[in-house]
Amino acid sequence: MNLHHLLVVIDAQESRQPALERAAWLARQNQAQLHLLLVEYDAALDASHLFDSGMQARTRAALLEQRSTWLEERVAPLRAEGLQLHLDVRWGRPQHDLVLEKVAEIGPGLVFKSAAHSSLLRRLLLSDSNWQLIRHCPVPLWLVQHGQWRDGKLCTALDPLHSADKPAALDHQLIQAALELKRAFGLHVDYVHSYAPLPRSLVFDAELVADYEGYVARSARQHRQAFEQLLGQYPIDPAERHLLEGFAEEVLPRFVREHDIDLLLMGAIARGHLDTALIGHTAERMLEHVECDLLVLKPDAKGSVAGQ
Repeated sequence: MNLHHLLVVIDAQESRQPALERAAWLARQNQAQLHLLLVEYDAALDASHLFDSGMQARTRAALLEQRSTWLEERVAPLRAEGLQLHLDVRWGRPQHDLVLEKVAEIGPGLVFKSAAHSSLLRRLLLSDSNWQLIRHCPVPLWLVQHGQWRDGKLCTALDPLHSADKPAALDHQLIQAALELKRAFGLHVDYVHSYAPLPRSLVFDAELVADYEGYVARSARQHRQAFEQLLGQYPIDPAERHLLEGFAEEVLPRFVREHDIDLLLMGAIARGHLDTALIGHTAERMLEHVECDLLVLKPDAKGSVAGQ
């Protein structure tokens, strides 16, 4: 994971810029370059029947210049610190398409974006940039909540049995990324795997019903063995390993709250549009239920993690 070349998505409608704050914190630690992208759009300026083409172009240019001036003023203290900043203000929509264009142009190691909670309706309509970037951003995506960065605690969510249909290589890349962040920034890292046996009411196999407790015990043993086998390949302290029983969207947010986690590291894969719209990735559901930052890594077409 390239930690020296960062892209930050700026929201001109917000007075605070949590994504910029988090990216600047990281850049101070390792002298990274910051590329800032602000996407501007006003539907009124696309109403061609109200403007002739020349006036429309001049009005758009004036608006972009105004945003550029605002952004330059906003980052002046960071420039004074000596941070390397590159600013880009663009016109267009949807926002995530322009972000993906910028990613293709400059090849950043990380994309930072503020992550305000979205309504279920907006998610189902595939209209929110956060959800679209989780699905389609080819490099690691760091979604920044509005909460404060506390003690530098990182939680890495793993799936060694691949029940969520993730490539096996993705778990290894998540661990490697966590170890890299630990070395670079002194983060404390916990590794978590959650599993959920079928409830008794949903077990229809006669043999399993007769020995339900045995089924639960075998399931726990299978997950523990896979979890320990995966982590045993790395220098990870047993105290940092946590096997949790329950559905990920329930037990992971609880673990995050109880352990004051600042950053949750997860993997995500893209499926068909209808499937993701109606079901959603675990990473997407986590964004609705946790107050900490979320760092999402995705595999590329060959099974390795994008951004490596």
